[in-house]
Amino acid sequence: MRKPIIAGNWKMHKTIAESVSFIKDLAPELEPFTNVDRIVSPTFLALASVSDALKDTNVKVGAQNMHWEESGAYTSQISPVMIKEYVDYVILGHSECREYLAETDENVNRKAKAALAHGLIPIIAVGESLAQNEAGETQSFVSGQIRAALDGIPPESMSDIVLAYEPIWAIGTGKNASGEVAQNIIGGTIRATLKELYGEAIGEQVRIQYGGSVKPDNMAEYMSQPDIDGALVGGASLQVDAFTALVRIASETKGS
Repeated sequence: MRKPIIAGNWKMHKTIAESVSFIKDLAPELEPFTNVDRIVSPTFLALASVSDALKDTNVKVGAQNMHWEESGAYTSQISPVMIKEYVDYVILGHSECREYLAETDENVNRKAKAALAHGLIPIIAVGESLAQNEAGETQSFVSGQIRAALDGIPPESMSDIVLAYEPIWAIGTGKNASGEVAQNIIGGTIRATLKELYGEAIGEQVRIQYGGSVKPDNMAEYMSQPDIDGALVGGASLQVDAFTALVRIASETKGS
């Protein structure tokens, strides 16, 4: 059975002091749920402080992005070497990075390979726009994103990769795909693509999250679906009670 995984993406929220204060409240609430992988992803500035605050807990830290090079003339960028002592995970290909920072499929692939080379677990996000969804292009577009992101990544590395389906039209909008719709894409498109690329066993092994206006009142609907293994969470991860509730629901529904 695939272990549930809930990752909080704090985006551009919380100062260093606010992040540490928040973690001191959150970590004790999350501590009991050891049958779920729990990750928090603060801003780059807060990574070291949050990592230090969590060092005696079983809650992990993720970065929100990274460059694929170890160093160089890349003004404003952060390399895997710079973050790997603080984090275990890194979010790649988030739709906001694709939209606002001109992130490409090719660069997501480069970053995924670099993350794996430095012992980091990439959480690779994919998802279609509202226009693509309404035009019936979701399956082909999402499958194409998966193929591009995983190009050249060998089968033996797939156990260290997490995928996240985040329909762009559901991120920060209050709208969300129903559990049935999310299952159809995650199981029928993403997992099916993985099986085509890597075979049945690996396709069944990879964990796939849903993201997009996930809240405590709809989490059980997602976690009841056979191919959804957790959530990549935005707004609800900024609240102790809400994020804890998401983890608790994942623990109760799929924690072994």
